[in-house]
Amino acid sequence: MISYILRRTFAAVILLLVVTAVTFAIFFLLPRMAGQTADQLAQQYIGKSPTKADIAAVKQNLGLDEPLYAQYWHFIKGIVSGATYNLGPTTAHCDAPCFGYSFKNHVAVWPQLTSRLPVTVSLAAGAAVMWLVSGVVIGVISALKPRSFFDRTFMGVALAGVSLPMFFTGNLALLLFTYQWPIFGRTYVPFTENPAQWANTLFPAWCSLALLYSAIYARLTRSGMLETMNEDFIRTARAKGLRERNVVARHGLRAALTPIITVFGMDLGLLLGGAVITETVFSLPGIGQYAVQGITDNDLPPILGVTLLAAFFVVIANLLVDLLYAAADPRVRLS
Repeated sequence: MISYILRRTFAAVILLLVVTAVTFAIFFLLPRMAGQTADQLAQQYIGKSPTKADIAAVKQNLGLDEPLYAQYWHFIKGIVSGATYNLGPTTAHCDAPCFGYSFKNHVAVWPQLTSRLPVTVSLAAGAAVMWLVSGVVIGVISALKPRSFFDRTFMGVALAGVSLPMFFTGNLALLLFTYQWPIFGRTYVPFTENPAQWANTLFPAWCSLALLYSAIYARLTRSGMLETMNEDFIRTARAKGLRERNVVARHGLRAALTPIITVFGMDLGLLLGGAVITETVFSLPGIGQYAVQGITDNDLPPILGVTLLAAFFVVIANLLVDLLYAAADPRVRLS
């Protein structure tokens, strides 16, 4: 087991390096291949109506006139040990991990990400618990009672949940439960200040996300359980006299967990990287909203920082999925 964990961790580190290289190429190499000059790249870091002095200063600070391999080295070095930017009469130091410096807002990107990360984590964690529990429970019951009224009803609801886009269900929840009937709050409050108000504000967003994702998990669990419950080892477990709930929970559900773990890890990793539509609809000051602001303001460093952070969460989520595979299915460790 330890050898398996070390192998997967080493692979995750290599993948993170590859991700940084690909991200760097998207933001720095592809524009060069499309014909953009160093001055044009520097202008994207400043915003609208930059002066020639501003462009020259940014180009020098970021080393955009240097070879690409030198730029990539400075890029990695900034993430590991930080970077210092010359702003004319003053200098700005970006502590590690330095994901860039917004020359338009004159702030480092990493502190902005860390200040918004608790909002995104609160949104993703609460919604993940709701959709995982509800989706798996509904899927198991539907598989144990196929073609029943419960099965047909909840699979129909699941189909509707998958079909409805987030911006529709989110705005509908806001209209009904925040404006029409003011049950839930409108302004986000941190958990440390008021836990009750924190949950009250996030509950509509949790429910909107859970409606979308739980439908996927319910259908996935149902199909996996229907296939697993007809296997020979299930009949053997029943022949040994095990209780039906033990057969379902310890043998049937555990064998059907592999695709659920895969999808859950990817969904949670992507959400931690920023739920753009959800945070925008519910006006949550999270990472997704920060990325939207960067795109609107044509501010490249925040977009680059959010992209790197989202990629990091996806890679870590995949690592955790691999480890959960080994716990759920011992055959994975042997392979």
